[in-house]
Amino acid sequence: MMQKIRVFLSVYYAYMVEYRAELLLWVLANSLPIIMMGVWIEAATATPLTLSPVQFARYFISVFLVRQFTVVWVAWDFEKEVVEGRLSPRLLQPLDPVWHHVAGHVAERFARLPFSVALIGLFFLLYPEAAWIPSWIDLFGFVLVLALAFALRFLIQYTFAICAFWTERATSIERVWLLFYTFLAGMVAPLDVFPESVRQVVQWTPFPSLVYFPASLLVGLPVAVGQSLGVMLGWIAIFWGINRWLWRRGLRQYSGMGA
Repeated sequence: MMQKIRVFLSVYYAYMVEYRAELLLWVLANSLPIIMMGVWIEAATATPLTLSPVQFARYFISVFLVRQFTVVWVAWDFEKEVVEGRLSPRLLQPLDPVWHHVAGHVAERFARLPFSVALIGLFFLLYPEAAWIPSWIDLFGFVLVLALAFALRFLIQYTFAICAFWTERATSIERVWLLFYTFLAGMVAPLDVFPESVRQVVQWTPFPSLVYFPASLLVGLPVAVGQSLGVMLGWIAIFWGINRWLWRRGLRQYSGMGA
């Protein structure tokens, strides 16, 4: 098993590093948190807010880091495989096709890591007041929750991707989801600045688990760890059940189309 994992990761890593320039562009494409950082720092400087300018800077650079490790594109790849018929040979392999996508995503994290570290280092060089060293407990919790956030994000998008068995535009579902994800996950603003009534509702959705929760742990912002973990694991279980149900029905639909 370990041999298969090593081969999968090495093959997909070699594939990813062939496109180093493209990877740099993708890293820069996830710079929305950096833009929002400037907006909120200016706002906090002009008017006292829930967080200080330094806290906003630390939060959004953490969001940038979280986004580098949780970005997912499986919906687009899987949709192409179904529409173009490239899924058929993978179904003949003694391995669930999803593991090809998982290996590609994990290998891509290692390939983009140098660019991400360089940009974060440049940020702290330009804004040394925001530099901080998280405690070992915060760092351990961050790594654990970051892995769960990636698993949840991947599972959600892969569930949407399976709808490609019924429609040629499964990615449209992901695009609609992305609107809510952008505003409710903590990318545009931390949940701390949301109205209390809105925050009470949003915290039970999967969105904060994907960005706000891991970023807050790294920065050290107060967060209900037990409740947030419970919500995250609950949504993982829900989407896992939906995913497996759609997969079984989708395979029958795919076979019915002559695949």
